[in-house]
Amino acid sequence: MLEAELFAFLDHTTDGVFAARESGEICFWNRAARELFGYPEEEVLGKTCSGILHGVGALGTQVCHEHCTELQGTLKPRPMPNFDLSVTTRDGERKWVNISTIEYLNRRTQKTLIVHMARDISPQKKREEIFRKMIAVSREVCAMEESPNGAAPITPLSSQELEILRMFAAGNDAPGISRALGISPQTLRNHLHHINRKLRTHNRLEAVTHALQRRLI
Repeated sequence: MLEAELFAFLDHTTDGVFAARESGEICFWNRAARELFGYPEEEVLGKTCSGILHGVGALGTQVCHEHCTELQGTLKPRPMPNFDLSVTTRDGERKWVNISTIEYLNRRTQKTLIVHMARDISPQKKREEIFRKMIAVSREVCAMEESPNGAAPITPLSSQELEILRMFAAGNDAPGISRALGISPQTLRNHLHHINRKLRTHNRLEAVTHALQRRLI
């Protein structure tokens, strides 16, 4: 596949897609990227990703930097895991996106392109932040109260179910917990279903709060 054919294919995807050459300059910016980041194509072509997006990772560390594309181009071909990135849009807004990366080798020129696919996850991040704040409030309330008197007995939770509740209480999100425990998202959902059934709760926030009140975690 030629570069022109690749770009024509990617231009109509629903994810924001942009590509950079080994030297770091952006050489492709699709329609969805314009909508997602706010920058028109003519403002980004020939510039670096770091100079446009100013990407910061989940731990607050700078992910986008001047030589990141050059570094990726020197690495041996390997699967690149997706990651979450906080970026700056054209109007100055900070937005969370999930980035997937593929390498495209132009066999005619033997030059490699780094192709990034971005999807807006800002609503998900906002929900996670609200959840963490609610858990913090629940911890403060539970610290001021004794265990509920006369509470109905519950079915004992397994060690893994307790660990899942601890991780949620610590502010971890569902994808992170799945990766840490080496289980699929569906298996995690199944555990949450069993936890709610045992605790007689209806959602993960209620389950964590209930577990904190009972001093289970």
